[in-house]
Amino acid sequence: MKDADTARPDPWAELRRLTPARIALGRAGTSLPTAAQLDFQAAHAQARDAVHLAFDHQALHEGLTAQGRETLVLRSAAPDRHTYLQRPDLGRRLSEQSARELQAYAAEHPDGFDVAVVIADGLSALAVHRHALPFLERLADQAKADGWRWAPVTLVEQGRVAVGDEIGGLLKARLLVMLIGERPGLSSPDSLGLYFTYGPRPGLNDAYRNCISNVRLEGLAYGLAAHKLLYLMREADRRKLSGVQLKDEAEVPLLEGGEENARVGNFLTAS
Repeated sequence: MKDADTARPDPWAELRRLTPARIALGRAGTSLPTAAQLDFQAAHAQARDAVHLAFDHQALHEGLTAQGRETLVLRSAAPDRHTYLQRPDLGRRLSEQSARELQAYAAEHPDGFDVAVVIADGLSALAVHRHALPFLERLADQAKADGWRWAPVTLVEQGRVAVGDEIGGLLKARLLVMLIGERPGLSSPDSLGLYFTYGPRPGLNDAYRNCISNVRLEGLAYGLAAHKLLYLMREADRRKLSGVQLKDEAEVPLLEGGEENARVGNFLTAS
C-alpha cells in the first residue's frame, strides 16, 4: 500500500479539544460541515438568550442573605430591556425613584462606607446568576483581614457600568466594586466582568476604572479574580487613585510547587 493511500491522523484534533475557539472546522464543498454550522447557530442563540434573560434579583437577594449580607434592589432609568438596549445612557443612571430611595438610605448612614458592591445584569444576566454569589464568597474570605465597612450589596436591574458611580457617590463609599454581565460571545455567554473605582462619583469615564474580565469557570477562576481585585483595592486605598494610573502587579498564587514557590511575580515585571 502506498503512503498516499494511508489515512493520516488529523493534526488539529488534539488542539480542538483544548480550546472552545472555532478552529479547523473543515468544509463540505465551499461550506461549513453541517455539525459546525448547527453548533454555530446554537451558540448564537445562547448569546441572544443571555442578552434578553430577565434579571432574577430575588434569587440573588436570597443567596446574599444566606451569606449574611444586606441588599438593596434598585432600577436604572431604562424602564425595560428594549429601551435599555437602544439607550445606553439610561442604563448609566438610576431611575428617579431608585435615586430617592438610595438618598434616604444614605441619609441614615452619614458616615458612608469603605466598600460598595453593585451587581447589575448588564448584557448577560446569566453571568451574574451563575458567578456573582460564589465570587463574592471568595472575595469576602480573602478580605476579612482588611476590616473594611461594607455597604449593602446593591442589585440594579437594567444597569450599565457607570450606574455604579452614582451609587457609590450617594453611599459615600471610598471603593466601588461593580459586578456586571459582559457582552456574550459565541463561546462565552456567561462571562462576568469586575469594574473597580476609587472615589466613585457621577461623570467618571473608563480611564478611572480598573477592569477584570472573563470571570467564570472556563475563564478566570473566582479565587484568582478575587486575589487580583483585592490587590487593586488595597493599592487604591493606599495611593488614593484607580484606573490607568493603577496597574495590576499582583503576585499570582500558584496551586502547586511547595511553600517556597507559592507566589510568583507578575510576568510583565518579573526579572
